[in-house]
Amino acid sequence: MASFHDACPTVKNILLLDSEGKRVAVKYYTDEWPTNAAKLAFEKSVFTKTQKTNARTEAEIALLENNVIVYRFIHDLHFFVTGGDDENELILSTVLQGFCEAVTLLLRNNVDQREALESLDLILLCLDEIVDGGMILETDGNTIAGKVATHNMDDGAPLSEQTIIQALTTAREHLARSLLT
Repeated sequence: MASFHDACPTVKNILLLDSEGKRVAVKYYTDEWPTNAAKLAFEKSVFTKTQKTNARTEAEIALLENNVIVYRFIHDLHFFVTGGDDENELILSTVLQGFCEAVTLLLRNNVDQREALESLDLILLCLDEIVDGGMILETDGNTIAGKVATHNMDDGAPLSEQTIIQALTTAREHLARSLLT
Protein backbone atom coordinates (compact mmCIF):
# COMPACT_ATOMS: atom_id res chain seq x y z
CA MET A 1 0.00 0.00 0.00
CA ALA A 2 1.38 3.41 -0.99
CA SER A 3 1.75 6.03 1.69
CA PHE A 4 0.21 9.48 1.43
CA HIS A 5 3.65 10.93 0.70
CA ASP A 6 4.11 8.56 -2.27
CA ALA A 7 0.79 9.61 -3.78
CA CYS A 8 1.43 13.32 -3.29
CA PRO A 9 3.71 15.05 -5.80
CA THR A 10 6.91 16.42 -4.31
CA VAL A 11 9.61 18.86 -5.30
CA LYS A 12 13.29 18.14 -4.59
CA ASN A 13 14.50 21.69 -5.05
CA ILE A 14 13.76 25.06 -6.60
CA LEU A 15 16.68 26.96 -8.08
CA LEU A 16 16.98 30.53 -9.28
CA LEU A 17 20.32 31.04 -10.99
CA ASP A 18 21.83 33.96 -12.88
CA SER A 19 22.96 33.89 -16.52
CA GLU A 20 26.33 32.45 -15.47
CA GLY A 21 24.84 29.65 -13.37
CA LYS A 22 25.53 31.31 -10.02
CA ARG A 23 23.01 31.17 -7.17
CA VAL A 24 20.46 33.89 -6.71
CA ALA A 25 18.03 31.93 -4.52
CA VAL A 26 17.88 28.16 -3.96
CA LYS A 27 15.89 25.89 -1.68
CA TYR A 28 16.47 22.15 -1.26
CA TYR A 29 13.80 19.86 0.19
CA THR A 30 15.64 16.49 0.25
CA ASP A 31 18.89 15.16 1.66
CA GLU A 32 19.91 13.93 -1.79
CA TRP A 33 22.58 16.65 -1.89
CA PRO A 34 23.93 16.51 1.69
CA THR A 35 26.67 19.13 1.41
CA ASN A 36 26.87 22.61 -0.01
CA ALA A 37 29.53 21.32 -2.45
CA ALA A 38 27.11 18.64 -3.70
CA LYS A 39 24.39 21.27 -4.14
CA LEU A 40 26.74 23.58 -6.05
CA ALA A 41 27.86 20.68 -8.27
CA PHE A 42 24.22 19.82 -9.03
CA GLU A 43 23.43 23.47 -9.84
CA LYS A 44 26.44 23.62 -12.17
CA SER A 45 25.40 20.42 -13.98
CA VAL A 46 21.80 21.68 -14.32
CA PHE A 47 23.01 24.99 -15.71
CA THR A 48 25.48 23.35 -18.10
CA LYS A 49 22.83 20.93 -19.41
CA THR A 50 20.24 23.67 -20.02
CA GLN A 51 22.19 26.79 -20.98
CA LYS A 52 22.17 26.12 -24.73
CA THR A 53 18.37 25.80 -24.88
CA ASN A 54 15.96 28.63 -25.49
CA ALA A 55 13.43 28.30 -22.67
CA ARG A 56 12.21 31.88 -22.85
CA THR A 57 8.67 31.52 -24.12
CA GLU A 58 7.63 28.35 -22.31
CA ALA A 59 8.98 25.79 -19.86
CA GLU A 60 11.39 23.13 -21.08
CA ILE A 61 12.06 19.73 -19.54
CA ALA A 62 15.39 17.98 -18.94
CA LEU A 63 16.40 14.68 -17.36
CA LEU A 64 19.53 14.68 -15.22
CA GLU A 65 20.77 12.13 -12.66
CA ASN A 66 17.36 10.47 -12.19
CA ASN A 67 15.68 13.86 -11.85
CA VAL A 68 13.10 15.65 -13.95
CA ILE A 69 13.90 19.34 -14.21
CA VAL A 70 11.48 21.88 -15.64
CA TYR A 71 12.95 25.27 -16.33
CA ARG A 72 12.41 28.65 -17.89
CA PHE A 73 14.58 31.69 -18.49
CA ILE A 74 13.39 35.26 -17.99
CA HIS A 75 15.97 37.88 -18.99
CA ASP A 76 19.15 37.00 -17.08
CA LEU A 77 17.44 34.72 -14.54
CA HIS A 78 17.10 30.95 -14.89
CA PHE A 79 14.23 29.31 -12.97
CA PHE A 80 14.37 25.54 -12.22
CA VAL A 81 12.08 23.10 -10.40
CA THR A 82 13.39 19.57 -9.79
CA GLY A 83 11.44 16.42 -9.03
CA GLY A 84 12.17 12.69 -9.07
CA ASP A 85 12.23 10.89 -12.42
CA ASP A 86 8.81 9.42 -11.59
CA GLU A 87 7.27 12.86 -10.92
CA ASN A 88 4.61 14.32 -13.20
CA GLU A 89 6.18 16.96 -15.46
CA LEU A 90 2.91 18.89 -15.69
CA ILE A 91 2.75 19.30 -11.91
CA LEU A 92 6.39 20.42 -11.78
CA SER A 93 5.68 22.80 -14.65
CA THR A 94 2.72 24.25 -12.74
CA VAL A 95 5.02 24.90 -9.75
CA LEU A 96 7.55 26.57 -12.08
CA GLN A 97 4.83 28.70 -13.68
CA GLY A 98 3.56 29.85 -10.27
CA PHE A 99 7.10 30.72 -9.16
CA CYS A 100 7.81 32.69 -12.36
CA GLU A 101 4.48 34.55 -12.18
CA ALA A 102 4.88 35.40 -8.49
CA VAL A 103 8.44 36.69 -8.99
CA THR A 104 7.31 38.72 -12.02
CA LEU A 105 4.52 40.30 -9.95
CA LEU A 106 6.72 40.95 -6.91
CA LEU A 107 9.46 42.51 -9.05
CA ARG A 108 6.82 44.59 -10.87
CA ASN A 109 7.78 43.08 -14.25
CA ASN A 110 11.47 44.05 -13.78
CA VAL A 111 12.64 40.43 -13.74
CA ASP A 112 16.42 40.67 -13.77
CA GLN A 113 19.30 39.72 -11.52
CA ARG A 114 19.75 43.15 -9.92
CA GLU A 115 16.05 43.45 -9.01
CA ALA A 116 15.99 39.86 -7.78
CA LEU A 117 18.97 40.43 -5.49
CA GLU A 118 17.42 43.65 -4.14
CA SER A 119 14.19 41.73 -3.42
CA LEU A 120 15.80 38.48 -2.28
CA ASP A 121 13.68 38.43 0.89
CA LEU A 122 10.51 38.44 -1.22
CA ILE A 123 11.79 35.65 -3.46
CA LEU A 124 12.73 33.50 -0.46
CA LEU A 125 9.27 34.09 1.06
CA CYS A 126 7.85 33.13 -2.32
CA LEU A 127 9.65 29.77 -2.16
CA ASP A 128 8.24 29.20 1.33
CA GLU A 129 4.70 29.87 0.08
CA ILE A 130 5.08 27.47 -2.87
CA VAL A 131 6.69 24.41 -1.25
CA ASP A 132 7.13 23.26 2.34
CA GLY A 133 9.38 20.29 2.99
CA GLY A 134 8.94 19.17 -0.62
CA MET A 135 5.14 19.28 -0.47
CA ILE A 136 3.50 21.64 -2.94
CA LEU A 137 1.34 24.20 -1.13
CA GLU A 138 0.41 26.73 -3.81
CA THR A 139 0.94 27.14 -7.56
CA ASP A 140 -1.09 30.25 -8.40
CA GLY A 141 1.28 33.17 -8.99
CA ASN A 142 -1.24 35.82 -7.90
CA THR A 143 -2.00 33.99 -4.65
CA ILE A 144 1.69 33.44 -3.90
CA ALA A 145 2.56 37.10 -4.58
CA GLY A 146 -0.42 38.24 -2.48
CA LYS A 147 0.66 36.13 0.50
CA VAL A 148 4.26 37.36 0.20
CA ALA A 149 3.10 40.98 -0.09
CA THR A 150 1.00 40.69 3.08
CA HIS A 151 3.91 39.05 4.96
CA ASN A 152 6.15 41.89 3.87
CA MET A 153 3.69 44.72 4.35
CA ASP A 154 4.86 47.79 6.18
CA ASP A 155 1.77 49.40 7.70
CA GLY A 156 3.73 52.60 8.31
CA ALA A 157 4.58 53.12 4.63
CA PRO A 158 2.57 55.78 2.80
CA LEU A 159 -0.13 54.33 0.56
CA SER A 160 1.68 55.61 -2.54
CA GLU A 161 4.62 53.29 -1.76
CA GLN A 162 2.51 50.19 -1.15
CA THR A 163 1.42 47.73 -3.80
CA ILE A 164 -2.25 47.62 -4.71
CA ILE A 165 -2.69 44.40 -2.73
CA GLN A 166 -1.07 45.99 0.31
CA ALA A 167 -3.15 49.15 -0.05
CA LEU A 168 -6.39 47.14 -0.27
CA THR A 169 -5.40 45.06 2.76
CA THR A 170 -4.53 48.19 4.74
CA ALA A 171 -7.81 49.85 3.72
CA ARG A 172 -9.78 46.74 4.72
CA GLU A 173 -8.04 46.67 8.13
CA HIS A 174 -8.74 50.38 8.71
CA LEU A 175 -12.39 49.89 7.72
CA ALA A 176 -12.72 46.90 10.06
CA ARG A 177 -11.16 48.90 12.93
CA SER A 178 -13.45 51.88 12.31
CA LEU A 179 -16.52 49.61 12.30
CA LEU A 180 -15.45 47.99 15.57
CA THR A 181 -14.96 51.28 17.42
